[in-house]
Amino acid sequence: MRAHLALAVAAAALALAGCSSTANPPGATTSSSTTSKSGASTTTTPTSSGTAAPTETTGGTTTASIEIGNTLTYGSIGTTATLDCADGKSLNVAGSDNTLTVTGNCATVTIGGANNKITLDKIDTRLSVVGLNNTITYKNGEPTVDNLGSGNTIKKGG
Repeated sequence: MRAHLALAVAAAALALAGCSSTANPPGATTSSSTTSKSGASTTTTPTSSGTAAPTETTGGTTTASIEIGNTLTYGSIGTTATLDCADGKSLNVAGSDNTLTVTGNCATVTIGGANNKITLDKIDTRLSVVGLNNTITYKNGEPTVDNLGSGNTIKKGG
């Protein structure tokens, strides 16, 4: 049953990441600038309410990101990004081969996909990992941890 659930989440992650854009709900505004850093493309995207674009992204070009209510949803393949939970937002991450740094205080975090390396400042309530071979480190907080995948490493420390 767990294997079927993990495969379903991985498929959903790939479908979400396949959008190949940063989602912008109606009424939101986004501005972008691209610079070169040691030959790699770096995009910095300041956003207004309604979007959940990473504060900095390098690497792959397949990324989907949206904020609905108090929940950030981020899907990507092969990117390095910094995300912000601010003070108490929930975070959903889907995709594979990402290196993510999450600042701020996340209420809950759900991670699906494979081979992600994610470092979080703080998680308050719950951390659920439904994926394969992810490495998750959270620096602060005492969340309930649900490791529903396979080969995941989840640790507290910094």
